[in-house]
Amino acid sequence: MNSLWINSVDEFSKFKTLDHNLEADICIIGAGIFGMTCGYYLSHLGFKVILIDKNHLGGTTCFTTGKITSQHGLFYSYLNTSYDMHFAKDYLEVNEKAIKNIQDIIRKEHIDCDFEIQNNYVYTTKKEEIHLLQNEQKVLESLDYHAELTNSVPLPFPVETALCFKNQAKFNPLKYILGLSKTILQKNGQIYTNTIAVDIEKDKKQYAVYTNNGNMIKAKHVIMATRYPFMNVPGFYFSKLYQSTSYIIAIDTKKELLEDMYINVSSPIYSLRSAKFNGKDMLLLATGNSKTGHNYSQENPYTALKNFAKQYYPDCDVLYEWSSEDCISLDKLPYIGKYSNLLPNVYVGTGFKKWGMTLSNVAANLIVDEICERKNPYAYLFDSTRFGLFKNFDEVKNMVVDSTNSLLLNKLKSSDVSLENIKTNSGNIIELDGRKIGIYRDKENKIHAMNPICTHLGCLLTWNDIDKTWDCPCHGSRYDCYGKNLYGPAFKDLDIYE
Repeated sequence: MNSLWINSVDEFSKFKTLDHNLEADICIIGAGIFGMTCGYYLSHLGFKVILIDKNHLGGTTCFTTGKITSQHGLFYSYLNTSYDMHFAKDYLEVNEKAIKNIQDIIRKEHIDCDFEIQNNYVYTTKKEEIHLLQNEQKVLESLDYHAELTNSVPLPFPVETALCFKNQAKFNPLKYILGLSKTILQKNGQIYTNTIAVDIEKDKKQYAVYTNNGNMIKAKHVIMATRYPFMNVPGFYFSKLYQSTSYIIAIDTKKELLEDMYINVSSPIYSLRSAKFNGKDMLLLATGNSKTGHNYSQENPYTALKNFAKQYYPDCDVLYEWSSEDCISLDKLPYIGKYSNLLPNVYVGTGFKKWGMTLSNVAANLIVDEICERKNPYAYLFDSTRFGLFKNFDEVKNMVVDSTNSLLLNKLKSSDVSLENIKTNSGNIIELDGRKIGIYRDKENKIHAMNPICTHLGCLLTWNDIDKTWDCPCHGSRYDCYGKNLYGPAFKDLDIYE
């Protein structure tokens, strides 16, 4: 799966696989935007830093829309109601600081990443949703933040109203990460790709991070920057997070493109922004807010995106299409800080809820302050050791039901699918001699059989006919059609049957 960002760079695969033991002050597991930002700040403070990633530089960041904004939907009304005005104001303030931090890094390091200051809009085309935007504006006014309501928005279709955050930004996130990598290497940091962390163990005053090829990195501090933490105990993040899949297309509209960035209020969600590619402006159009492993019987989201684009840009060409997965906590706030009170000097940043470009910088600054033993006034917002889940009882109930079904009930149900029912370039689960078998029939009609049980905690997988993947409805791990692990928290491949 290729995104526009991956195809916009030439030096994407220049990093080596770790093949020997190492020692450092800090080991960062995950070389996406959060891990790389941590590496950038810490290497500049004089720490010896090693970053590893199971796949390639950029990780999940390569499949985002690259919006840098503190406008995370209509989120401040939620924060004001669920917490208080002071909490909401601090969340807004720290995200606004993150936008400036990113701009400062780009200027200081001369990173060419198509960074642009633009406005961001949350809009609606429905009269019945106008009051939601009005209420959000009132909350923002109480936080001393001016956000303008307007129905004059340069979209190719009419809107009822939109709420504007000024001085937000967009960029090419992979070019930005490559820029960070150069400065990390200049500061004697090291980066290794295709290197999977499989375990972390306490080793006297240090930690030993073990990799899939039998090597080890010893470090005083470890940062888990893997999007979804792969270590189940302690921390128990699998009980506090779920993963949501979004779908994105990049199109050449053959027309002059809109300015600024846009996302609507309610489902079906459509996010729009322009992006530079080979000297031209492309439109990035995104949709989807479905929990990974669910709702694959609905309309193909790529088809929905293409139909939406064709309505307003009938001559457009679709150049790339890809999907992205994001972690969302049950209370909608990221977990940033100590991995667990039982693991001193191990840190985590996860649950960025589709706003990781901005929140990754927030998280990196909080973690750096923890390591340097500096008090950060915003740390309380994202306390990673909190456990107040039952405020969102419906979310908790859904997670329990999904896990129960996939761990137990669905395993007991007999499959009514036969081998003959499975079409080419498609998959499903059949039953043979009382055992469930995952089947993928490739384009040449060859059968590939595997154990359809997630290697994370044993949930029964679901076939995703959109992306041609095996997805876990419990915790969002994904495998390609041949059983190779793509996304965590699982890191092992599926067992293959000959």
